[in-house]
Formats: sequence, structure tokens, C-alpha cells
Amino acid sequence: MTGFGQGQLKHQHVSVHVEVRSVNNRYFKLHLRTQNGYNLLESEIEHFLRRHIRRGTVTVYLQVRRTVQPEQFRLNATALEAYREQLLALRRQWGLPELVEPEDLLELPGVVDETLLEHDVHADWPLVEQALQQAVEQLQQMRRREGEAMARELQQHCYNIRQLVTQIAQRAQQVAPEYRQRLLERVRSTLADLDVQLDTADVLREVSLFAERADISEELVRLESHLEQFLRAMQTDGSVGRKLDFITQEMLREVNTIGAKANDSRIAHLMVETKAEVERIRELVQNVE
Repeated sequence: MTGFGQGQLKHQHVSVHVEVRSVNNRYFKLHLRTQNGYNLLESEIEHFLRRHIRRGTVTVYLQVRRTVQPEQFRLNATALEAYREQLLALRRQWGLPELVEPEDLLELPGVVDETLLEHDVHADWPLVEQALQQAVEQLQQMRRREGEAMARELQQHCYNIRQLVTQIAQRAQQVAPEYRQRLLERVRSTLADLDVQLDTADVLREVSLFAERADISEELVRLESHLEQFLRAMQTDGSVGRKLDFITQEMLREVNTIGAKANDSRIAHLMVETKAEVERIRELVQNVE
């Protein structure tokens, strides 16, 4: 499910800003966007997110700013002196005035000892985790609202399928008698000009075979059972996305079987509508955690 959340935290000389965005995905996938070596925290971030999010493509934007204290700076006197001597030599050679201001020398490579500014990013993980917690809480609130809307939509599709199943069951009771009547009329019409007696037992045997082949009562019962399981699973706590996905596949299996067995145009039309409803459920369930 989609969602967005952000968290901010300041502690002494460290400022942390986190944004978390999620979009629909059948599986969990993390994209981390950061700098200054904080990509080293990716495993900690993923482990944290997996405790709260089971499905979705999650993008995390992480920004950590540190205020460097004066005592952390060290100038490399050797490098600074080398730059100064070379610049003085160029000035004398070319007869130029002072080329640069002293503070401009600080930007030259090697003048500031950067090794003293290095920092272990893992030491900042507790602060990043707190900001990430804030962002995830906001994201989950949005996902819950979307989930409630999705649940209502899924329930409506289940209701629609039940209505269609009722119509199919009613129509299925009429298929065999209507086939028997059509068969009798065709046989009588064919034998009208022939001196042949109609064997009622043969007609009954043919009707019985047809009724057995076209019997969809068991499939309808199983489809209704799957609907019940689906609705009950929606009411349970925790991650139910994969379970709903499995039940939906079973519903689709029954729908295909009914469509193949039911030798009736009206039932075939109803099964097209039923399959469309199940497909809509299947698409939605891919986004359920």
C-alpha cells in the first residue's frame, strides 16, 4: 500500500531527517537514498522496516548533518607552507600582486586534515532509528486509512460474487430439465417420418450423463466456502496478504472449473462477470500486507 511519513531529530551536534515512501508491490523491496557514507546503515534500516512492513517498495531518504566543532579542525602546516612558497615564486616570476587571500588556501587539497573529521556512521544509528520510527508511524497511519478503504472494496466484490453465485445456482437447477426437453423434441422430430419407437430409457440415460458432466454443485459450494474464508481472514490481525492471495487463487480455480463444466449460455455469461470480480480481488490483494 502507498504511504508517506517523515521524522526529524536533533541531538547536540547531529541533525537527522528521514522520509519514508511506500508504493504497492507484491514483495518487500528497499531503496535507500543518502550520502556521506550513511548507506552503510542499509542493513539496519532494512531490518527495522521489515518488522513493520511486509509488502511494498519502500524508499527511504536519509539526511544527517553534523555541526563540526572548532577543535576538530587541524591544519596541515607542511601542505600549507608548500602552497605558499609556490604561490610566492609565481608572483615574483610574473610580477603579480598577491594572488589569493590566506583563507582561500584552506580550500586547497590537503590543507585541512580530513582524517580528524571522519565519523563512524554506525554511532549515529540510535538517532537515525528514532527518526525512522517517527516516519514509519506516520506512514502506517496513511496505510491503515488506505487499508480500510481497500477492505470495504474487497467486501463489496465478495458480496457481488455471492449474488452471482446465487443466480448461477438457481440457473443450474434448470439446465438438465431444459436439456431433456430439447433432446426429446429433437429425437421426436428426427423419428417423425421413420417407423422407429422412441426408447425413453435411452433418453433418460443421455440426460443423466449430461447432468453429471454439467453438475457444478460441488464447485459452487467450494466457491462459497472460499468466500467465507476470505472474509474471515480479513478480520484477523497481523499480515494476511499472502493468505488472501492464496484463497483468491483457489476461488479463481473454482470459477474456471464452473465455466468449463456448465454447458449453458446464461451460466457462461454469469461466470464471465464472476471471474471479472475475482480478478479485481486478485489485483487488490497484491497490495494487502
